[in-house]
Amino acid sequence: MNRATHLIAAEDLSRQLHSGSELPRIVDCRFDLFDPESGRKQWLEGHIPGAVYADLNDDLSDLSQAATQGRHPLPDPNRFARRLAEWGIASDTPVVAYDQGPGALAARLWWLLRSAGYRRVRVLDGGLKAWRRGGGELESGQSSVAPVEAPQWVLPRERWVGNAQLKRALSKGSALLIDAREAARYRGEVEPIDPVAGHIPGAVNRPFTENLDASGCFKAAEALRLAFDELRGSHAPKQLIHQCGSGVTACHNLLAMEIAGLHGSRLHAPSWSGWLAETAQGTGPRD
Repeated sequence: MNRATHLIAAEDLSRQLHSGSELPRIVDCRFDLFDPESGRKQWLEGHIPGAVYADLNDDLSDLSQAATQGRHPLPDPNRFARRLAEWGIASDTPVVAYDQGPGALAARLWWLLRSAGYRRVRVLDGGLKAWRRGGGELESGQSSVAPVEAPQWVLPRERWVGNAQLKRALSKGSALLIDAREAARYRGEVEPIDPVAGHIPGAVNRPFTENLDASGCFKAAEALRLAFDELRGSHAPKQLIHQCGSGVTACHNLLAMEIAGLHGSRLHAPSWSGWLAETAQGTGPRD
């Protein structure tokens, strides 16, 4: 399985930071949809030493895109590459992403980098909660980072699907769509963000929180594989497409599948919010 390839435990990260050997670039991805400024404020107040801050709205998304691309459209390649350079991240730089705990926001950065061929990217298992639980130190204020030359960042088209591509795949029965939102949102019982409750027809539900154990860390690879094998049935891993509200927490299920050794699933980048926006235009989903 691939746990150590994609995750790093808090104690292992602490040892690396104190070893004096090659240090990873640490990226704080904390964010609150209902208070977008809070993540940056929390980072300034206290973060893992040396961590830079990645804002979901400003850095990991391109909010200038049409609503049909979802609430958090994929970032612009040139702008994102410049941001990576400012963070001191080249294509071969080891990177550790973290958030408050669950890993859903950190998984967004993991997926953006991994999908573009950056192989040395891991998520801090259990996030800042695990770091602090293990006695990890924090520092406040801005982190001093030496910028690098802007790397190339190109997100291969085969790593994600748009609305029309998803609709075609579902109509042919050639894909299984997995919704990472909580069960009540999937069932349409509550909807705190988007204008319409419910889910894309044909989607099955796998709340991303089911990937975690009681401590907030990822379950064992074998347990994750068993769960996804049961969910996917006869569908090959490459036929699985993940979505959520805006293409962010779905990355947690993508990460869980990679940990489980199930490779090649894709992201429906617009997710429920983009699907709704396209439907509202009355034109039907299109790429």
